[in-house]
Amino acid sequence: MIKPAEGNKRIYFDHAATTAIHPEVMAVLMDALENNYGNPSSFYKEGNRAEHAMQQARAKIAEILGVRAEEIFFTSGGTEADNWAIKGAARMHQKKGRHLITSRIEHHAVLHSMETLEKEGYEVTYLDVDADGLVNPEDLRAAIRPDTSLVSIMYANNEIGTIQPIKELAAICQEHKVLFHSDGVQALGAVPLRPNDLGVDLMSFSGHKLYGPKGIGILYKRRGARIVPFVDGGAQERKQRGGTENVPAIVALAKAVELAYSDMAEEAERQIRLRDRLINEIPKVVAHAKLNGHPSKRLPNNVNFSFEFIEGESILLLLDAFGYACSSGSACTSASLDPSHVLLAIGLPHEVAHGSLRITLGRENTDADVDRFLQDLPKVIQRLRDMSPLYDDYKNDKIKALIPFEGGNRLVREGGYGI
Repeated sequence: MIKPAEGNKRIYFDHAATTAIHPEVMAVLMDALENNYGNPSSFYKEGNRAEHAMQQARAKIAEILGVRAEEIFFTSGGTEADNWAIKGAARMHQKKGRHLITSRIEHHAVLHSMETLEKEGYEVTYLDVDADGLVNPEDLRAAIRPDTSLVSIMYANNEIGTIQPIKELAAICQEHKVLFHSDGVQALGAVPLRPNDLGVDLMSFSGHKLYGPKGIGILYKRRGARIVPFVDGGAQERKQRGGTENVPAIVALAKAVELAYSDMAEEAERQIRLRDRLINEIPKVVAHAKLNGHPSKRLPNNVNFSFEFIEGESILLLLDAFGYACSSGSACTSASLDPSHVLLAIGLPHEVAHGSLRITLGRENTDADVDRFLQDLPKVIQRLRDMSPLYDDYKNDKIKALIPFEGGNRLVREGGYGI
């Protein structure tokens, strides 16, 4: 029986999926739930107090992001913000044209919004990316047409962590007077982005990716950028999004943004050090392992590897038994037999894309967590390969490896560490 390394503590390595609420954010949230329950549209004292708290939060977020308070709109999360930006911009500017541009590695909130618009008669160009997941700005320039009304390219990819040249892409759109939207969900709190500096017209954010509550997000809409309102039912958010505002979550989100920006440089440096340890050490302890995403132009906390001869779902299940919460580039856990569209877009063959693992670090992760993981991961991969018919074929020289291994064809590394 293969046993995990010593230590009973569960290690959370899936901060790209969601984060635990920061204690200071939780304190703000609980206080608002108890004492700031008024409807901000009401005229009496409780409503006025809630309205004041909400506008203070809006002003704080705007100040940190370097934008105007009236350019911040609160949503239910990043998915709604993406939907609103894309559908709202496309429908507002359809007289200019019904041609839209995005990339093949966007989050499904973007891709599915584009698919919906295609059913309405819009035409979408999906830009290819290179092997590191980068969009070539010249490809964007070549794709823009007189009838192009919107471009949407994410700031940083949620699976492989690659950071796009957003400022350059936005500048190209400005030259052609085309609205530019960027999904910044994974980036807010991780890198010191400011929409004005980037030149974007629209940008989406989500609270639960930076130790804030779920169910709250932001759409930044540059003053002068026009989009169709997305939710009908009231005059909230300056008549742009109906529905009673989630005041407790809004004030908690403002606290989360404040905390993230207060020590961002130091925390990013710490996470990059841990990230790079994993990037450098994993191929040394596990054979036929490939890093996915750009080696340096990536989020501070993101590590994504493909392991040949096995599937991502099996890796996740066994790592969970060993005490780790990670995620996979494979869509198996979403009841799909297809591997990640992102990994296929960067050129991985299906056989390799199926065996992917995403590790995303957070504030609570330490060197000891990385040490333990580097001991346990080889055991997990070896156990799964021992059960793999593909790996058996490889050992018997019936198939060749698609991911090269620095140790050649040796099946056991010196010292018995890994394979």
